[in-house]
Amino acid sequence: MSRLPFYFIVGLLLLVGIVASVHRHLQFEIPWFPGEQRQVWEIEAVINFNAQNGPVQVDLALPSHQAGFRVLTENTASSGYGLAYLADELGRRAQWTIREAAGSQQLYYSVQMLVSPDSRAPIQTPPGIPAVTPWESPYDTAASQLIDRAWDRSANNATFARELILDINGERQGENARLLLTQMQPSALIVRLLNQAGVQAREVSGLLLEDGRRRQTLSSWIQVFDQTAEEWALFNPATGEQGQPENLLLWETGGRAVLEVQGGTNSRVSFSMLTHYQPASAAVRNHYSDDTLLNFSIHSLPLEEQALFQTILLIPIGALVVVFLRVLVGVKTSGTFMPVLIALAFIQTSLLTGLIGFLLIVAVGLIIRNYLSYLNLLLVARVSAVIITVIAIISIFTVLAYRMGLSAGLTVTFFPMIILAWTIERMSILWEEEGPKQVLVQGGGSLLTAVLAFLAMNNPWVRHITFNFLGVQLILMAFILLLGNYTGYRLLELRRFKPITEDEKPS
Repeated sequence: MSRLPFYFIVGLLLLVGIVASVHRHLQFEIPWFPGEQRQVWEIEAVINFNAQNGPVQVDLALPSHQAGFRVLTENTASSGYGLAYLADELGRRAQWTIREAAGSQQLYYSVQMLVSPDSRAPIQTPPGIPAVTPWESPYDTAASQLIDRAWDRSANNATFARELILDINGERQGENARLLLTQMQPSALIVRLLNQAGVQAREVSGLLLEDGRRRQTLSSWIQVFDQTAEEWALFNPATGEQGQPENLLLWETGGRAVLEVQGGTNSRVSFSMLTHYQPASAAVRNHYSDDTLLNFSIHSLPLEEQALFQTILLIPIGALVVVFLRVLVGVKTSGTFMPVLIALAFIQTSLLTGLIGFLLIVAVGLIIRNYLSYLNLLLVARVSAVIITVIAIISIFTVLAYRMGLSAGLTVTFFPMIILAWTIERMSILWEEEGPKQVLVQGGGSLLTAVLAFLAMNNPWVRHITFNFLGVQLILMAFILLLGNYTGYRLLELRRFKPITEDEKPS
């Protein structure tokens, strides 16, 4: 049978993949290498609430230009709602309105923030100190003592705020602080005490940026107006550290609610985020928002799905490594693509933690599976028992790691439990039929393949290419088809011919 159609398909896949990738690079100026030029954060806020069969008004605080970040574009998705962008001296907000709504509602807001070290927040006139509600007894005495103690150890507003935070949340927390914390949250309490002492302060909300995170919430920070420097100083209300972290985006800086819903209940807002790099010109033109056929990409999906696909698109890289090692090298593995799933788990856990967790789970699982073999259970029941055993082992290891303070051990929950159960079952049967040597050969081959797949998949350049150029998937398909057409000897099989070469040596 002619192999011409096969090579035609392979050549077509290579051509289409290369052309699509080059087109995205040239037309949309997407760099071949990560970290070139400018970094852009895409952030999506999802608002959920239950409408009450009447008019609804939703107000969401929005980020503005600030130190280290600049707003590029912003979009919303809110079918049937009216939308207005409002701004005042306290900041920006989006306002959705509708005459009548009922049941579960979902609104979307997305923004692109350009990382700009030269960007600065606009000059803000410090607001007046709000009226402070008097404390009731005995809270008034506790508040006065906390203020007096921190004031004596400070030199200005910034140091006063730091000392007050340490007295409330730090190791110096005393009875007065614990008493007041029964009435208010720490951040709100600190702001109230600062205002009571005549210091201009407000509670703001910030988003800690981390690539690929989903369903995140805002964290509270405290801004204090420093009269000496005539600017707002930012403090971590948990540690008292001054300064804005590089990955902190201030979302609401007016000291008011982030989300207000009138005509609805159970309102909440969550955030998903993703970062990518673009040349400066491409970042400004924001070509990623072009929804055309030739710009077909994962970037047209919501950010939560983008973060998910960023990992999924690495699987073909792991599959290529597995095919290469099995077809050309001849490495034996337990299961065909089990090493790829283990490599995905390694990405979540880190390589060393993943290796230790995998070996511990499999070793303990084999011991328990050996006992189950004496019960003469049916296959389905036996595998189900092994699955439950794997879940129990992972649970126990996670609790032990937490008790011992090993935060890395908590990530073993990312291991695919069903795959681990089948791996233990297959190794146990292999042990019974062919002995421990084959278990070590296939188990070692699986671990070696998983480690190599992890190194390939976790490479920053590989992650960048696979996510930004979907044409690479067609190129990988072409290579896998070519490897699948190989029918020659594997490298590890060449050892069989070693005695022939020894016999041909002259005596």
